[in-house]
Amino acid sequence: MAMRLTGMNSGLDTESIIQELVAAKRTKVDNLKKEQTKLEWKQAAWKDLNTKIKKFYNGSLENMIYQSSYMKKKTVSSNDNLVSVITKDAAMDSVQEMEINKLAKAGYMTGGVIKDKDGNKVTSGSKLVDKLGVANGSKFAIHTSGKTVDITIDENTTISDVVTKLQNAGVKASFDAKNQRLFIGSKETGAASDFTIIADNSDGLAAMDKLGILTYGSGSDDDKVLAAYKKWADMSEEDKQKEIDSRTADLLKTYTAERDSLVSQIENLNKKQDSLVEAYQKEFAESAVFDDVTAPDFSEKLSARIEELQASKEASEAIVNDENATAEEKEAAQEKLNKAKSELSYLEGYKKNAEDIASKQDRVYVLNRDYVNDDKSAGTKTIEEATAYVEERINQAKDMVADYAANKAAFDARPASERAVKTDGQDSEIVLNGATFTSSNNTFEINGLTITCKGVTSGGEKITLTTESDVSGIYDMIKGFIKEYGELINEMDKLYNAESSKGYDPLTDEEKDTMSDTEVEKWETKIKDSLLRRDSTLNNVSSALKEIMASGFTINGKTMTLASFGIETLGYFNAGDNEKNAYHINGDADDENVKGKTNTLQEMISTDPDSVVAFFTQLGKSLNSKMKDLMARSDYSSINTVYDDKKMKDDYTNYTSKIKEAEAKLQDYEDKWYKKFAKMETAMAKMQSNSNAVANMFGGS
Repeated sequence: MAMRLTGMNSGLDTESIIQELVAAKRTKVDNLKKEQTKLEWKQAAWKDLNTKIKKFYNGSLENMIYQSSYMKKKTVSSNDNLVSVITKDAAMDSVQEMEINKLAKAGYMTGGVIKDKDGNKVTSGSKLVDKLGVANGSKFAIHTSGKTVDITIDENTTISDVVTKLQNAGVKASFDAKNQRLFIGSKETGAASDFTIIADNSDGLAAMDKLGILTYGSGSDDDKVLAAYKKWADMSEEDKQKEIDSRTADLLKTYTAERDSLVSQIENLNKKQDSLVEAYQKEFAESAVFDDVTAPDFSEKLSARIEELQASKEASEAIVNDENATAEEKEAAQEKLNKAKSELSYLEGYKKNAEDIASKQDRVYVLNRDYVNDDKSAGTKTIEEATAYVEERINQAKDMVADYAANKAAFDARPASERAVKTDGQDSEIVLNGATFTSSNNTFEINGLTITCKGVTSGGEKITLTTESDVSGIYDMIKGFIKEYGELINEMDKLYNAESSKGYDPLTDEEKDTMSDTEVEKWETKIKDSLLRRDSTLNNVSSALKEIMASGFTINGKTMTLASFGIETLGYFNAGDNEKNAYHINGDADDENVKGKTNTLQEMISTDPDSVVAFFTQLGKSLNSKMKDLMARSDYSSINTVYDDKKMKDDYTNYTSKIKEAEAKLQDYEDKWYKKFAKMETAMAKMQSNSNAVANMFGGS
């Protein structure tokens, strides 16, 4: 803003005079800003109310329109300490007996105490080969959840590395430095998630022993690890062939998937190659490298062009970097360099793409020739690999049976406190109505019931499970709907019947400066509370909801209303202000107004549930349909909105334009008066100067 010095000659308070002259026009700007502020507050008020309407529409009202919402069931257990039950709506009414024989367990190993070669303690960073004396290259495997993962020890493998490898194999694992033990557990409960650690040779067995993860059962028949070795060592020819067939099938899946993936990759590479050729021909048609891509000498032609471009690139770079070259020479060389680089990127990309295609085609050829036949049966190499694998496992197992038995004596000689202990994973087991069920965890889903076991029954105890309709669940759902509707309609009535704020307008900054913060807050609250007073849109929405809630519906030839179920308003004289259209459930223990009355709704849910469901689904659908219409998209409102949000947004934008225009006019008007008074001051200054000159003439004679 320009600095103005006014009234110096006239002695007038020009600034105040001008501000008084433009005050009327400034009032117009202030009024526009106040109207825009009031519109902004009204938008916020409607947005808040619309959020509550949508919550009601998508929440409790949504539940009322589906009959399935009323099909609530509950199950009561005779022993909540041992079992809990979640009941689905489709569960049958019944009385059942159950026993809990076993709870599910996760496999868990407390490893034996680990010591180094000299009997000293180890750390997580201790190397197995150097400190524990494990043979380099030792290998053992962990089998869990249907997969087997080998763990190989090399000269750099530490205890921490073993823990990581175990975790990556699919189990929980940690090293407790204080107790010098490894702890291993299956990730899930159940027999299928249990784990077994086995070795294929003596070195692997010794590695397990030194890591404290070698276990023995009370006898060879009870030892799962030894049983795993014996399964292979004593395998019959028939079982051997089954293992070969199984291994062949697994390898066939792997090789078939590899082949199919390669074929798909080749197809994509061919498309990429076509795109590269097309783009190259458009940009470098004069090079003619791709004129005939099937020509026998194409590879030589491509290589020759690449060499030519490489030479051009190097020569151009030399000129660009030559300090003695002229600007014209450098400019020409740079242009040639850029062109060479661009063409090279296409040709090198094409060459790499072609090499990828050739490499993948070679692998597909080998797979089709040796591993996967045309009918997707196993090829010769696949069968040979499977047979070799099974025979190797059998031979290793025979050696391991002998080694395993020999190591047991050393294991038994250790103090019991230093040995590894393994708890096997276990499935849970229940008997329900005489039928036995098992689960990998402690939860069973049976005929609409989700049964969670927390303990084992004993002494012949039978737990009774009683499933029946959940009267309280249906009642609570309807009660929630009535309560939420009441809160919503009370809010709407409060907004519509608000006290007038006539004479109150949003404050300007100058007006706020003359008031305290508390006074400003009270002033603005007065306006905000009345923004939707006597609002026609609000009245339309409110009236539509009230009309449907007061409607009757024909149930079994009889017209029924909410009053038929003991759901009524409190009446004009008993209800509080703006609470006259809210409904109350007679006998509701949580409602002080009606808790002493008979609870007709609860009785009818128990004695005539069909009528309850029929009435409230019709009421819900009717109310849902009306609200859907009210929230439909229009030229003035967005979808799921009951007020004219689009129009309000446009009006707000229009106010911004009007304010900007009015402020510009105000500034022009103000500048006009400043110019006029400036001219007056200039004229007075000249007159004053002339007067002084005349006075000086007479005074000087």
